Amino acid sequence: MFTGIVTDLGEIVFVSEGEKLKRLKISCSYEADQIALGASIACSGICLTVVAVTKEFARTIFEVDVGLETLTLTTAGAWRAGAKINLERALRIGDELGGHLVTGHIDGTAKIISRDDLNAHENAHETSPHDHQMTCFWFEAPTQELASYIAKKGSVTVDGVSLTVNEVENRRFSVLLIPHTLKMTTLGARQQGDRVNLEVDLMARYAARLHLAREHV
Repeated sequence: MFTGIVTDLGEIVFVSEGEKLKRLKISCSYEADQIALGASIACSGICLTVVAVTKEFARTIFEVDVGLETLTLTTAGAWRAGAKINLERALRIGDELGGHLVTGHIDGTAKIISRDDLNAHENAHETSPHDHQMTCFWFEAPTQELASYIAKKGSVTVDGVSLTVNEVENRRFSVLLIPHTLKMTTLGARQQGDRVNLEVDLMARYAARLHLAREHV
């Protein structure tokens, strides 16, 4: 279980060949001795299991295996060496729940329909524009069923980042990213036409299931 609060930016340094199973090596700033074999790490929202850990100079390298279903249903199938990904360690009892409950089980990929960069402050011209830039993204959910779980002011996870939904129009929804999120995650580099990993709110899914069950009582 995760929270959707990114704690590190990782870099893919190796991707093995293979259509049904790929081995990935990911460079990060986590301490190597604090990553146990079998631990779960969310990689741009995908819950993956650590199968090996090594240390290379100041960076830690952990390895994960990615199966066919994950390669097909997420953006992982297009990952190559040099790509940056959002990382989050699994939630521990006692940790602060800063985002919302995230499983790391991706529902599908959403497409970025538009990106609108805004100035967050009137005096943004006095410093670097990136320090004050806010961005409004519009995404399109892959199916109407998934879109039905996305509600205005509700939560959604995009590439492992917990976000609040601003507006919803059929399968499309918008989010507003603050400068900190743009700087500390891969979303700052995302552009119109890109695809991102989408996980809908777990509570919304359970609520819909409960409502459906009551209709058949």
